[in-house]
Amino acid sequence: MNHPLQQFQFCPKCGSKQFLEHNEKSKKCAGCGFTYYFNSSAAVVAVIENGKGEILIARRAKDPAKGALDLPGGFVDMYETAEEAVIREIREETSLSINSLQYLFSIPNIYLYSGFEVHTVDAFFRCKVNEYNHLTAQDDVSELFFLAYDRLNPADFGLHSIRKGVEKLLRETGRTINNRQND
Repeated sequence: MNHPLQQFQFCPKCGSKQFLEHNEKSKKCAGCGFTYYFNSSAAVVAVIENGKGEILIARRAKDPAKGALDLPGGFVDMYETAEEAVIREIREETSLSINSLQYLFSIPNIYLYSGFEVHTVDAFFRCKVNEYNHLTAQDDVSELFFLAYDRLNPADFGLHSIRKGVEKLLRETGRTINNRQND
């Protein structure tokens, strides 16, 4: 796998082709001296349970992993906290309003978008919602449904970080990981 910096051929500050590898995380322009560090993007994931202890599952409407299972969430916008991002993403994807949230853990991921590998750190939050009457799949979600933990199969989830997050949730709740084939 090529390092993402190999796709950057020109200095983003002055446009020089003398944009060369500086170290494993950066490139430096021999022309203007600008150093660009390639860092992870921040993303958020919501773990939402209903009153029956089932978890809210989304089906991806777009690539990457179109048609695969997912948990609601997305990228953190500039000037936005992770908490603000998860509230916004849940509203955009489900029409639900979060009443409270709690940080759980984070998992690194590589999100392939338009042929470019976006390295992310996905922050998982347990989110409380009091009312599900307006639950509607929208934005980049084609379907929403609740699934009992004992029906979760990490292999059904299309993104690496979400699979790992589901495995971690299952372990932390004392449930076994369901390795059944897709239904």
